[in-house]
Amino acid sequence: MHQNHFNIKKILPVLMAFFVMSFVDLVGIGVDRVSKDMNLSATLAQLIPSAAFLWFLLLSVPVGIMQSRLGKRFMLNVGMGVTALGLLVPYFMYSFEMVLVGFALLGIGNTIVQVSANPLLVDVVPGNRASSFLSFSQFVKAIGSMIGAPLAGLLALQFGDWKLLFLIFGIVSILTVVWLGATKVDEARLPESKATFSSAFGLLGNGFVFLMVMSIFLVVGIDVGFNSNSGQFLIKQFGMDPVAAESGRSVYFFGRMLGTFAGALMLTRISSRSFFMWTSVLGIICLAILLLVHSTAVAWAMVFMTGLAVANIWPLVFSIAVEKYPDRSNEISGLMMMAISGGAVIPLVIGWVGEVTNVVLGMSLLILCLVYLLGVSIYCLKKQ
Repeated sequence: MHQNHFNIKKILPVLMAFFVMSFVDLVGIGVDRVSKDMNLSATLAQLIPSAAFLWFLLLSVPVGIMQSRLGKRFMLNVGMGVTALGLLVPYFMYSFEMVLVGFALLGIGNTIVQVSANPLLVDVVPGNRASSFLSFSQFVKAIGSMIGAPLAGLLALQFGDWKLLFLIFGIVSILTVVWLGATKVDEARLPESKATFSSAFGLLGNGFVFLMVMSIFLVVGIDVGFNSNSGQFLIKQFGMDPVAAESGRSVYFFGRMLGTFAGALMLTRISSRSFFMWTSVLGIICLAILLLVHSTAVAWAMVFMTGLAVANIWPLVFSIAVEKYPDRSNEISGLMMMAISGGAVIPLVIGWVGEVTNVVLGMSLLILCLVYLLGVSIYCLKKQ
């Protein structure tokens, strides 16, 4: 149930879960660092994000069904516990096989956390503050995404072991489980009308819903694909130092963080469908410039602008779809969560294309994904 008053003791541990949610973005650092440590091919290295994001396809709806029976807080703690396990496995048993096991556990935990954290946050904040806190939760998540790369570099420099990042984030996950477990939360109990595999997949026969689900698949693919491939791109295309190139994803996530704030302000004056179209156009322009320029300074600017451009596409697609079919929001939500598995597929394809051709052609697949999104946005405008 919504709280009637502001209770910071209940809100803070739930917000901290969004920081834990950001740990899945370590896939980018994992690709760069593990590739260097183990001399992996580009295709083999992209199995790391695939191992993490495949689970959104398999587990999103089952987790939602379990959550309706066991409770949001319980499932959120399970998710953060599995996240901690996924971080500690590759720290204590560092081989490529154990890295894949660790990131698979990280993906399973993150799937559970993503399904549980948002509705639990709505339960613990005043009803009239839900939207603002949901926006702020993305800011908290962006902080975790941003600090991963520079923290890995700092730990490597100071202690000679970047993998200490896994240990630190694993301990943070465990402490958050203890904190949330000790916090009493009154959860909203909804009527038993839950999304199932049959009801969700049946909606894919609706052309509009199919287009929007594929949009989520591709925008998550863009996000994870850029995150996991940008380091190698900056090294090979611009001859950057590996540590400096890793910072590229922090610049990208900084752009995403500012983009969510800018989008929240602009969407008070611009329709969501128009904003969807123009942000897709901006993303195409920024990526095209990034792939064509030879100036390092311009490249850094375009990395930032790409993050800024794609920051709002996920919530825009989700809101447009639910707005059109509000009575099917459970099924649409389940499909959208499953479509996050695009983060398992697109980076793998980018890595393979980059290996058999060159890194620029591999990264150009991100532009093709954005062209699809632009086409969907124009379709949405026409159907408004």
